[in-house]
Amino acid sequence: MSLKVYKFGGVSVKDADGVINVTKILDAHRAKGKILTVVSATGKTTNALEVVVNSYFNGDGKANEHLQNIKNDHVSILKGLDIFNEAVAADISDTFVEIDWMIEDEVQDGYNYIYDQIVSVGELVSSKILYHTCKKKGLNVYWLDVRDVLVTDNSYREAKVMWKETQSRMDKKVRNLFDQYDIVITQGFIGCSTENINTTLGREGSDFSAGVFSYCLDAESLSIWKDVPGILTADPRLFENVTKIDRLDYREAIEMTYFGAKVIHSKTIKPLQNKNIPLYVKPFNDHEAEGTIITSDVDTVYPPIIVIDTGQSLIHISTKDFSFVAEEHLSEIFDKLNKYKLKVNMMRNTAISFSVALKNDQRKIKRLVEDLSAKYNVMKDDDLELITVRHYDEATVNRMKEGKIVLFEETFRQTVRMAVKDIPKVVRK
Repeated sequence: MSLKVYKFGGVSVKDADGVINVTKILDAHRAKGKILTVVSATGKTTNALEVVVNSYFNGDGKANEHLQNIKNDHVSILKGLDIFNEAVAADISDTFVEIDWMIEDEVQDGYNYIYDQIVSVGELVSSKILYHTCKKKGLNVYWLDVRDVLVTDNSYREAKVMWKETQSRMDKKVRNLFDQYDIVITQGFIGCSTENINTTLGREGSDFSAGVFSYCLDAESLSIWKDVPGILTADPRLFENVTKIDRLDYREAIEMTYFGAKVIHSKTIKPLQNKNIPLYVKPFNDHEAEGTIITSDVDTVYPPIIVIDTGQSLIHISTKDFSFVAEEHLSEIFDKLNKYKLKVNMMRNTAISFSVALKNDQRKIKRLVEDLSAKYNVMKDDDLELITVRHYDEATVNRMKEGKIVLFEETFRQTVRMAVKDIPKVVRK
């Protein structure tokens, strides 16, 4: 059986026109083999659901209002698709019921648990909208609840896949579906613990979900459909004269995503590499375009590739008695970084200090700083950019430094990384 996995992000299904376009792609490609489709929440729905989480957790009394706005947005998409009827409306409404119940009660659980229970509804609703649209078009399609097959631990907001149990469930519950159906639609980003509690895989985790399905189902390929022509040498929203990279090898793709390239989630590549499954990054507005292919053993010379990761914090840690920062201190610091689930982007230690660049998750970093301050002197710089230049040349690096103060720089092999902030502009009165 020829099976391909397709993943569509939130931009692909942000409105009725987007959903129709995805349906056309599935219709046009189903003759080439079976398709398992992984879909993200529509547009900015995840951000909107995070507002609901914060509103409920902080008790400001507006959680129901925020949630109703999200419901209204999805009803508007349904009406734009001309599939809004009593049965479809009931199906979508039922998806929100558990959140309705939760936010009516007082807060009883931790933030991360609440987050996963509320935010996970975004993918469930978007996948049902796509399913009903495909069904009305006459496609032979099945809606699969990913929580029945993708099993994780209970590390809420950053759950880890339990591969053995997930493989077993996919073998039992997914493979046979393609004996009856051409297309199976499911959700990215979310999973379920062995206790049947909703979990999420981390922001932008839908790509990783597609990688998990591809690995477990021995897919012929994975295609991630984006609003760009493929993988580019830089973000076209930030730079001019960017070019498309036609081919990448797995190693280069892993490096790019690890350094913050947003086009693919960083965890997606490794499961594909383990089974040599090619990954295509393709434009959803031109479904016949080649895009970029990621495979093994690509023999090419890469141009400079620039990755900008915004919203960084640089934390400087030193001992209060000005003694050396020794192994015992580093061990303690890393234990706390792990405790708060903070990813280290860059780090440097000297005799009396340790500096680390982290994504500025304010809730987590505030707790980290408070924890460390009991024993260490801690200073923090916020609102930084982390600039990475792969396959760098001096001219490109110098251009990246223009108008910037470089707080932290490191060079290794083919890569330069810099934590920078804008030079304040002095304006005469």
